[in-house]
Amino acid sequence: MADEEDETGFDEEGEDGFGVVDVGHGRRKRLFSKELRCMMYGFGDDQNPYTESVDILEDLVIEFITEMTHKAMSIGRQGRVQVEDIVFLIRKDPRKFARVKDLLTMNEELKRARKAFDEANYGS
Repeated sequence: MADEEDETGFDEEGEDGFGVVDVGHGRRKRLFSKELRCMMYGFGDDQNPYTESVDILEDLVIEFITEMTHKAMSIGRQGRVQVEDIVFLIRKDPRKFARVKDLLTMNEELKRARKAFDEANYGS
């Protein structure tokens, strides 16, 4: 990934909002390190995992997100990422598909609950 860096200090993927920001002298600002440390601990790693482990995992996560985004942009409406495009890409992976389906269902339930709460409080 470092060989894809341009003069602006951002990786090529930085245009998507998921790149790694170069803060100078070879150091990079990590975007997901806190969340990944918590996830690693939740899955049985040490409470303070090695920084190198977190960095490698973050590189993999950013690479996956970037690849999925590029693939999603190439199908459906060109240049736009929509939920249906992501669902289409993961349709053959049962675990990912089930998780996305659960998250989308939960999102709809939360929207309905917020709407009902707002109507009850503000009486539309």
